[in-house]
Parts: sequence; C-alpha cells; structure tokens
Amino acid sequence: MLLARPFVFIRHGETQLNREQRICGRSDVPLTALGEAQAQQAAAWLDQPWSRVVTSTLQRAWRTAELAVPGQQAIRLSGLDERDWGRLDRLRLTQQPAYEATPPDGESWATFQARELSALNGVLASEELPLIVAHSGVFRVIRSQLIGTPNGPRLANATPYLIRPGLLGWQVLRYRRCE
Repeated sequence: MLLARPFVFIRHGETQLNREQRICGRSDVPLTALGEAQAQQAAAWLDQPWSRVVTSTLQRAWRTAELAVPGQQAIRLSGLDERDWGRLDRLRLTQQPAYEATPPDGESWATFQARELSALNGVLASEELPLIVAHSGVFRVIRSQLIGTPNGPRLANATPYLIRPGLLGWQVLRYRRCE
C-alpha cells in the first residue's frame, strides 16, 4: 500500500525507443534532443527547493532530473528502475502483454509492484514533498494503488504531476509551482 503522503512525479523525457513506440524496460537509453528539451522546459514548473529528489538508476531518468532541477542533488534508487520486460524489451508496444502478465524472462507484476512500493514508501516516509523522476511503469504501480488498476493512458514525457491524498481519495493534478 502506498503511504498517504504528497509527492510530485515526473516521467523522464523522450527516448528513441519512446519515439519508435517500443517497450523500454531496463534498456539504459539516453534522452533524445527533444527529451532533453522537454526536461529543460519542465524546469520552469519545478523551480523550487525539494525536500528530496530521487530518480531511477537509468540514465533517461537521472538526466531528466539534472536538466529539470539543475543544482539539486538527486539520489538514484534502483528500486525505481523500470520493469524488466525480459525478452520483450525493445519490441513494439503492440506486442506488450497485459501488465499483470509476466513477460518471458522478465519481472512479474507482483515483484515489480512490491519493488516500486518499497522504494516509493521509503522516500515518502521521510520526506515532506519529494520529487520522483522515473518511468511510465512506475506510474502504473502508483495508479494501481490509487484506483485499483495499472491500465490507463501512458503519461506524457517530462510532465510533472502532484499526487496527494485527500478527504475523498487520492488526487492526481498537473503540477504547477503556484499550487
């Protein structure tokens, strides 16, 4: 279960595999020029001191953090790495099975979800309003905790969202610094 604490989540900027609509699990690919520009544009929304900035260990996430919150140290957590899609990594998104299915030689949904929740809760337990820079799969774990399913639209690259508990349940809002 996800701890009921507010945080801001941003998916990394565009990669070549994103552009080609391919599964990009553990492949450690760089941002495209557009991905770097997206991260730099996000800096306007994220220009504030954060209680903590955390990213996955994959370069597309930590590079996004470097560009989106320059001058703030980011901690890299392997628990926030994207799902291991095994033999499906780099194949077309149209070949991706349901999230709850275990890909050949890959990470099961239950294992992936447990790893992500452990990393997220470790950050949330000790921080007032952390910034988490990670992957669409990580957001699917969050979505599953909030509404009971990982299914739904893929998050846009480098767009920050405020995720916070409320009286009527969780809220997911586009993050703007003035909020």
